[in-house]
Amino acid sequence: MPTPPRLNDPAERAAYKAELRAVARPLRMGAVWLAVAGALLAALRVKVLPMPVAVPAAVLALAFFLMVLGVTVRVKYHQRRMRGDL
Repeated sequence: MPTPPRLNDPAERAAYKAELRAVARPLRMGAVWLAVAGALLAALRVKVLPMPVAVPAAVLALAFFLMVLGVTVRVKYHQRRMRGDL
């Protein structure tokens, strides 16, 4: 069974921090880009593009869902790693 990382050692803590940062990164970055796109759609909807309010709201809701999913995956990974399951 693998052992959890020793967080008392600065080198191992830095390596684990980098490892944890990479977990679910595409989900979290996708959420950020969708949030930016949703905000742009909401701003453009006012003056330039006539569209229903539901379009930017749906994009922002999807961004929120992806961010929560990415954070949840990362927390679960951390819990399993600290137990030594990974």
